[in-house]
Amino acid sequence: MAFSDAIFAIIITLLVLDLRVPDVPPGRLLSGLLQQWPSYVAYLASYSYVAVVWLNHKAAFNRIKQVDRGLHWMNLFVLFSTALLPFPTIVVSDALQEHNNTDQRVAVAFYALIGALLCATWLAFYHYLAHNPDLLKEQVRDSFFRAERVRALTGVVLYVLAGLVGYLAAPLIGLAIFVLLPVFYAITSAGLYHSRVTRGITHRSPPPT
Repeated sequence: MAFSDAIFAIIITLLVLDLRVPDVPPGRLLSGLLQQWPSYVAYLASYSYVAVVWLNHKAAFNRIKQVDRGLHWMNLFVLFSTALLPFPTIVVSDALQEHNNTDQRVAVAFYALIGALLCATWLAFYHYLAHNPDLLKEQVRDSFFRAERVRALTGVVLYVLAGLVGYLAAPLIGLAIFVLLPVFYAITSAGLYHSRVTRGITHRSPPPT
């Protein structure tokens, strides 16, 4: 866990390095800062994503009593894909500031690809735990990580859709989706059926007949 936390800390540090003082003439600092808005939005999207990955990581390992070689590999895959995020973040930021529509579409599609890859590694992580219940703490239901695969698969689908929308329609719409997607994962970071929102939906009383 200490190794994983260190990786997350490094990733967040790399994200902030793309925020820099604009190279503008004296008296134009405010306009220069405002023109860098794509950097701020891209940073927000990626920082939020890394934050919820960290929350998911904590929630998952709080339910694990022991780790075998296979789970170590699954964890390394999650860290590998998370560590890629600073690169597409910079690509999106630079493309949006250059105002070239073709490059913007490619940049958003590239970010979506990395986002979907990260969700796919979580899908493999949850799949492994679902098939190795002996690694879990006794109070954890066997069905928990089977259900968590739905969250991961949902992320794959949504990031692919965001990439398609950004590439085929409008890059800014894709970017907006990237900012909103971590909200879903933040709400459900303790499990799909453990948040107040999802409990209210799944445990709602049936309408009277």
